[in-house]
This record gives sequence, structure tokens and C-alpha cells, in this order.
Amino acid sequence: MVQFVGWEAKYSGVLSSIGKIFKEEGLLGFVGLIPYFLNLLGCVVFLWGCNLLAHFISAYLVDDSFRQALAIRGHTKYVMGIVVSMLTYPFLLVGSLQAGLPCYSPVFKSWIHCWQYLSIKGQLF
Repeated sequence: MVQFVGWEAKYSGVLSSIGKIFKEEGLLGFVGLIPYFLNLLGCVVFLWGCNLLAHFISAYLVDDSFRQALAIRGHTKYVMGIVVSMLTYPFLLVGSLQAGLPCYSPVFKSWIHCWQYLSIKGQLF
């Protein structure tokens, strides 16, 4: 991103830049990607959890002989989205705040610091 904004020419492509960062800084050069992986993990768990729970409820808990089974099956995914979002929200929030702009959010040393800060403030959920 800095190369794009500052018109620098340090990296020539994605793979070569990964190799160059690893050679110059080692594994610690990629620590800044952890918030993005937390965000991605939150999204994947959210989608997987919604679909798995909605399928389980629709297939095994709602009986076809029940008069409003079709209506319940139709709303199951929506309700499961709310339930699963409560579980995955901290991952999405920490990933977004850690990668956010300093003028809109505090500057955090790491994603763990961000998680602890939000937990102390009672804003993690």
C-alpha cells in the first residue's frame, strides 16, 4: 500500500514481495496480517456456522408433519445469522479496529492489545 501511495518501486509483484519481506524481516514482517486473518476467520466461521446450524435445525429438529414447518425453515437461516454473529463479532471487530485509521480508533500495539482493551471497556460483544 505504501508503495502505491508513495510511488516507490521496492516490490515488483506479490510473490517477490513476500520473499523480499521474509528475507529482510523474517516471520515478524507478516505480523501485521494477523488482524486480516482474524477478520477472515470470523467471516468463515460465521458463514459455516450459519449454514451448519440452519441445516441441522431444518433437517433434524423441524418435523414435516408440523403445520408451520415451511415457515420455520424459512426463518431459520436468519435467526442463526443473529446467533452466530454474536459469536464471531469479536473477531471481526478486532480485525477491523487493528487495521483501522488512528483518528477513528485508538492505536493498538497488537491485536491482543486491541482484544484486551475492548474486553476491559465491555465492548467486545
